Amino acid sequence: MSNYLFRHLFLIMFIILTLPIYAQQNSEASRRDIIQYGTETEIANLIQALRTENADYFDDELINLTKTSKNMRILTGVFGFFGEREKSGLEERAIKAIEERDEEANETVLGALDYLGKVKSSASVPIIMDVLETEERRYLNTAFRSIGKAASADKKTADETAEFLVDFYNFREPGNDNRSTIIGAIGDTGSSAGVELLTEIASNTDERIPLRIAAIGAISRIADPEGLNAILTCVTTNDPNVRSAAIAALGPFSGEAVDNAILDGFRDSYYRTRIASAQASRDRKLAAAIPYLKFRAERDDIPNVRDEAIRSLGAIANDEAIAVLDALFSERKNSDRVRVLAADMLSRNTDGKNFTQFIVELNEAKSKNQTNLYNGLLKVVGESVAQNNKADVEDVARRFMKSGTLMEKLYALDMALNNKLNGLSEDIITLSKEKNESLSRKAKRTAESLGITIPE
Repeated sequence: MSNYLFRHLFLIMFIILTLPIYAQQNSEASRRDIIQYGTETEIANLIQALRTENADYFDDELINLTKTSKNMRILTGVFGFFGEREKSGLEERAIKAIEERDEEANETVLGALDYLGKVKSSASVPIIMDVLETEERRYLNTAFRSIGKAASADKKTADETAEFLVDFYNFREPGNDNRSTIIGAIGDTGSSAGVELLTEIASNTDERIPLRIAAIGAISRIADPEGLNAILTCVTTNDPNVRSAAIAALGPFSGEAVDNAILDGFRDSYYRTRIASAQASRDRKLAAAIPYLKFRAERDDIPNVRDEAIRSLGAIANDEAIAVLDALFSERKNSDRVRVLAADMLSRNTDGKNFTQFIVELNEAKSKNQTNLYNGLLKVVGESVAQNNKADVEDVARRFMKSGTLMEKLYALDMALNNKLNGLSEDIITLSKEKNESLSRKAKRTAESLGITIPE
């Protein structure tokens, strides 16, 4: 081979070997460049990546981007990304988009309305009211959904908004598609000013079923005792959907009649009513429901009912409920789904006391190639937080970091962060230099959060 060819081959191999390292070192700089100079598609892809990583370190750059951009896809992407995290910072830009809606794309205005509701921006309520007053059909549904949530942050604003919505429902023609949305918006305000209308709708057996269900849910969110009788009346209705909605709505209320209605719902042949009883028991932390929840978790033929029963046991979390969850997890004949969910509830409520047991079952699942069970328990282990003795958690995290699979290493970083395991600093630094960009980036973020300095 000639020296010329050898030199070029060496250069090519050098580039191939060093490119991943270069890309890793410059990934954040590259992402910052995308925000400054990228196309709408590149920025949309970046937002999706940040969403997947649950990362917020480019929020300020994205806020600045919206100040100068009128690109519909960019603005809706950023509004959506911030809205789903209920992250403030875009209120001024969102209000501007609504005020100047004739100069903005429809999608941008809708995204702005949705965002303002999700961040509960009470300051935006007057401008959203202005939109509703114009009765522009393209904005009505989203504006109704937004205004109730936006108003809920301030009682005076909530009362005024509820009254506005009641008048709109009674005296205008919002259309059938919007009536249910208005009812939901009244409930979102949390204001008692809407209870009278809501109870009338919920109790009216001649009313359309979707509207009755919406009214029942709205009464529950307001949680004013004046609405309770309407819900209890609906518990015994013939329509199974109204019945299940009424049971689910009982969570915020109290009293013997409420308890009896929830427990009776476990006997309903309609599975959604049994789910509703489990959810109401969870909301109430109703200890009297534990025997019913145990029965449903063990024997119900509908997986979703079993799931809700287990979650409710986790919410109640007294000694009796924890014992049931422990039995559900420990029984290897139970389905993977039941065991993983029971483990998750134990992890959230026992301060790490079951951690060693989780590891035993994790290793057992791995040895028997029970992939679904292994992946589920791995997630539980990764999210576990020990309040006192963290030695076992640290030992497992170190093992994963040194010799685990990619997923095990990623969850080990979660364990280190959740439990503040600074003793793993050397292992975290090592992972920060991994070629896998996702792993390296997560290790760097973990180190930063734990105050660990990564040498250059």
